[in-house]
Amino acid sequence: MQGAEITTDRPGSEDLGLRGSNQSGMRDHNERLVLSLVRQQGGLAKSDIARITGLSAQTVSVIMRALERDGLLLRGEPIRGRIGQPSVPMFLNPEGAYFVGIKIGRRSVDLVVVDFGGKIRARQRQTYRYPTPAAVVAFTAEALPKALAALTAAERARVSGIGIAMPFQLWSWVQALGAPQAEMDAWREHDMQAEISALTGLPVYVQNDATSACGAELVFGSGEKPKDFLYFYFGTFIGGGLVLNGQLFLGRSGNAAGVGPLPVQSAENRLERLFAAASMSKLADAMEAAGEPSDFLWERPDHWTVSPQILSDWMDSAANGLAWAALTAATLLEIEAVMIDGWMPAEVRAEITKRTQTALLALDLDGIDPPVIREGTLGPDARALGAAAIPLSQRYLIDQNAAGRGA
Repeated sequence: MQGAEITTDRPGSEDLGLRGSNQSGMRDHNERLVLSLVRQQGGLAKSDIARITGLSAQTVSVIMRALERDGLLLRGEPIRGRIGQPSVPMFLNPEGAYFVGIKIGRRSVDLVVVDFGGKIRARQRQTYRYPTPAAVVAFTAEALPKALAALTAAERARVSGIGIAMPFQLWSWVQALGAPQAEMDAWREHDMQAEISALTGLPVYVQNDATSACGAELVFGSGEKPKDFLYFYFGTFIGGGLVLNGQLFLGRSGNAAGVGPLPVQSAENRLERLFAAASMSKLADAMEAAGEPSDFLWERPDHWTVSPQILSDWMDSAANGLAWAALTAATLLEIEAVMIDGWMPAEVRAEITKRTQTALLALDLDGIDPPVIREGTLGPDARALGAAAIPLSQRYLIDQNAAGRGA
C-alpha cells in the first residue's frame, strides 16, 4: 500500500530493541512544520521561525522547547552583536530519531539505518540474480539485527519506522531479468508490507524505488532544490520521480513519473521506450556482447571498468533519451530543472548530465523554456535513503502526501 502504515504487536519484536515511543502517531502539525523548516534551512532561531510561519513568538517558543525536550532539536551557540537578546539558532539533532530503509532492487537488496540528519549509521547488502519475496524477508530477518547492533539500546528505542523502496509490478520484468515466471509471480499476491511489519513490530511504508530516490533528494539532498523538477534514476532500468511545488508528486497509483515506458526518439529517428535507451541493463548487454564481464555493474557503483567506446556509446544513447523525455516534461509541466542520479560513479553521472544538456539544447525548443539539467547529490544510496525518508516524512515533516495510499 502506497505510503500506508501497518503496525503489529508481534511477540518477540522487543528482541530487536525496538521498544519505546516509536509506535506513537503523527506529531502535531506545527511541530512538524518547525522541523521541516529547520531541515530545509539549517539553524533557525525562534524569531526566524515566527517570521516565516506567522505563528506567535510564544507558540514557537513552546513548540521548540517541546522539540528540544524530546531530543529532536539542539541549541547552537548564541549569535551576539545584535540589538536585544542574543539569537540562539536551533538545529536538528542527528540522534533524535532513526529510520530503517530497505531497497528491493532487481539485482540486490539493501538495508540501511539512517539517523535524523540523513547519515547512514549501518548497512547490510545482498546481491542476487533476481528478487523473490522469500529471499527479501529472509535477508531482512538476518540483516536488521546486525544493522541495529550499531546503535545503543537508547538509540534503538528511537527507531521510528521502516520504509521499503521497490519497483512496482516486479512480475512484469521476467523476460528482462531472465527470471522464472513462477518465482516472480509470487510478487503478485505477496504483502511485503504486512510481513515486514509482523517481523519487526514497526510501522512499515512502501513506495516505488525511483520515486523514493527522488524523495531522498528532497529530504536529504544538498544544494538548492528547485520547486518543480523531473528526476531520473539509473538502475537496472531507468526510473523517475516528479516534484511539483516543492512536494513529491505520487499520482493516483503512486507511480507518477514512472518514466521507463516513455516513448523517445532514438538517434536513428525511430521511436523506442526510454528504458531501452537509458537503462544500465543496456550497457550490460553491450558489454556482454563484446565479451566484457558486467556483473561488477551491480556490485561496484563507485568504479566501472568498461571499454571507453562502449561506455561512450551508451552515454550518448542515454543522454539522447533523457533529452527527449525532458523536452516532453517541460512542454507539459514547465519544470525548472531535470536532475540525474544513479547507481554509477560520480564521473559517469557528471558526463551523462553534460551530454543530456547538450542533446536537449540541440532539439527544437521554440516556445519552450528548457529546464536546467543538473546532477543529483546522493548517488548509489539514493533509493535506500529514500526508503528511510518515507517514515521520517510521515511522522516528522509537512507533506501533502502524508495521508498516503494503498499499494
